[in-house]
Amino acid sequence: MGEVVKRAYKYRFYPTPEQAEQLNRTFGCVRLVYNRALEARTRAWAVDRQRTTYVQSSAWLTEWKRTDELAFLNEVSSVPLQQTLRHLQAGFVAFWDKRARHPRFKSKRKSRASAEYTRSAFRWRDGRLTLAKMTTPLDIVWSRPLPEGAEPSTVTVSRDAAGRWFVSLLVEDPAVKPLPPVAAVVGVDAGITSLLTLSRPMLGVSDEQGKVANPRFGQADRRKLAKAQRNLARKQDGSANRAKARLKVARIHARIADRRRDHLHQLTTRLVRETQTVAIEDLSVRNMLRNRRLARVISDAAWGQFRSMLEYKAQWYGREVIPVNRWLPTSKTCSTCGRINTTLTLNERVWTCPGCGVEHDRDINAATNILAAGLAER
Repeated sequence: MGEVVKRAYKYRFYPTPEQAEQLNRTFGCVRLVYNRALEARTRAWAVDRQRTTYVQSSAWLTEWKRTDELAFLNEVSSVPLQQTLRHLQAGFVAFWDKRARHPRFKSKRKSRASAEYTRSAFRWRDGRLTLAKMTTPLDIVWSRPLPEGAEPSTVTVSRDAAGRWFVSLLVEDPAVKPLPPVAAVVGVDAGITSLLTLSRPMLGVSDEQGKVANPRFGQADRRKLAKAQRNLARKQDGSANRAKARLKVARIHARIADRRRDHLHQLTTRLVRETQTVAIEDLSVRNMLRNRRLARVISDAAWGQFRSMLEYKAQWYGREVIPVNRWLPTSKTCSTCGRINTTLTLNERVWTCPGCGVEHDRDINAATNILAAGLAER
């Protein structure tokens, strides 16, 4: 029997005009409550050096609803408003534990428009979902079935920049079971020319050398995106034509992100299914993005998203992911004799070890050393 895990199933849906209006109003109220609570909590710390809690911010919300200025908060479900305060509390806890930066204010144009409903704020009957303050169920496109007998515990509704509506259902999925153990282990070196280089070739994943091609989805649509952005720049602020042009740019970005996500899902699933242990370099992608010359291609490679997918799938299926210290000279160390070639430059993709004379492909050698370091740490 597999461990019962919480798993989110995301679907697209098409709201009626009334539902869209209600959800847009809810998104605005959620953003307002979050920003007000963040401002109040930040001021309390700056002035009185007092750490406030979720309970106190919830009391503030009750007071805000009683004022004439914010009486419109009563027009939407109270559950998404309470949930955004819980998310803010989680953000502060992560900040206090030095696991994240200080929570930032939500922007109407840049932040994700979403609202989270718990079990008391929606009705689930016969596979039809009806949210609080609504009289009709959502028109959901069931692209894949939910686990048999599953009932959502949490529902998250969102709208992306391209104007698409999504609903995410969090359910308990007993079908996720640990896979049978295998002997295969692999080291993974992330790169730009090749998206990944594996310490050993894998059929259906890499080529004969163990390299996974970099699709560069962003570069494939760069010309189309640049044309749409130039068209957007020529439009007058606040005009209907500018809104149309902005939507066109957003749709191109959404297409790029969807293709990239789909490719990474397929790649990480194959790695998890066919290997028992995966050793990867513990890269600081945020710091690497400060390099303006490489920021675009690094973002397009989405190494952080790859690692996140790999780790949660490995946890689901009983596999192991071992992060390796990023400061180890894995590219410069000979995987045969262990000698470090201090004169190796970044432009040298193939080099010969001055100690044992073995010729190395830079990336394959790094992946081999990453695997050895990962197994040693384990």
